[in-house]
Amino acid sequence: MTDTPVIGVLALQGDVREHLTALAVADALARPVRRPEELAEVDGLVIPGGESTTMSKLAVLFGMMEPLRERIASGMPVYGTCAGMILLADKILDPRSGQETAGGIDMIVRRNAFGRQNESFEAAVEMEEVPGGPVEGVFIRAPWVESVGARAEVLAVHGGHIVAVRQGNALATSFHPELTGDHRVHAVFTDMVRAVG
Repeated sequence: MTDTPVIGVLALQGDVREHLTALAVADALARPVRRPEELAEVDGLVIPGGESTTMSKLAVLFGMMEPLRERIASGMPVYGTCAGMILLADKILDPRSGQETAGGIDMIVRRNAFGRQNESFEAAVEMEEVPGGPVEGVFIRAPWVESVGARAEVLAVHGGHIVAVRQGNALATSFHPELTGDHRVHAVFTDMVRAVG
């Protein structure tokens, strides 16, 4: 792989454009991914925020769920924000009917844990592995992590709740750094993808 990794953004639903911009700023070649053949061509993948139940059902409908599980299990770097965090969880505490996850991080998440849409907020979050001080995070109907297994590393806590986790090549945040203009988390993820190359 060159110094410019190809990183996809799962483009079934959610804030795809903002992630494509953040990845480009982090010197990645960013492209939307909707089909299994597009997934096969990327070095890493971002799973954006959105509505986790809808995203899960669309992934199944588009034939993406199994290829996604296989790539994550084989070590492809993946970063999930908000709904993306839920898709990367091995277990959801309160799943909606028919909701599936791709898995990859040994954690249990609670959907919409920080409240409804009108309770959205911004907060400065101290995050391990991200240099230069706190990350500005946007929490929109955000999940939090109830618990992590032995293989998962907690990177950030806000209000007593786990909001950022890493396990091997899988990274997840409850919040949306892509909405703030602070692209350091995407730079860290791009470096994770380069390291696998």
